Amino acid sequence: MGEVLTQSDIKKIEQEIEYRKLVVRKEALEAVKEARAHGDLSENFEYYAAKKDKNQNESRIRYLERMLKTAVVIDDSSDVDEMGLNNTAEIFFEEDGETDIFRLVTSIRGDVLNNMISIESPLGKAILGHREGDRVFVETAPGNGYYVILKKIIKTNDDSADQIRKF
Repeated sequence: MGEVLTQSDIKKIEQEIEYRKLVVRKEALEAVKEARAHGDLSENFEYYAAKKDKNQNESRIRYLERMLKTAVVIDDSSDVDEMGLNNTAEIFFEEDGETDIFRLVTSIRGDVLNNMISIESPLGKAILGHREGDRVFVETAPGNGYYVILKKIIKTNDDSADQIRKF
């Protein structure tokens, strides 16, 4: 089974592939060509660095294309008061009395440091589909976990990652 992606994830990946093929590939080939012109390849660090950059770009393109071929496409729509993909929520953690704000995203976009949690994480799985005011058990291990309360849910469009802190 491949990565779980939304249509907007697929669009962004396709844009990255196109950019890498049309811009980065051209720049990498020019860098290799220029470094090769410097003479002896056996001791030419610029040549090896340029080849490495070119190969990394080609690997990234192949990786992204493979991801698109095996992707499982999901719908990111949800009811107004329901926690769904790309929605932002204020969550109260009962165990420590703390409140934090998170945005629910697909696994490839998950970034805990920027408060973007994956739908495949324990917290993401637990709150997906719940409504404002729901008390939800987050299972971290069989029989272990903690409770959270969904205090507020805000519908955010897919390109509004900056809105997380503008609650």
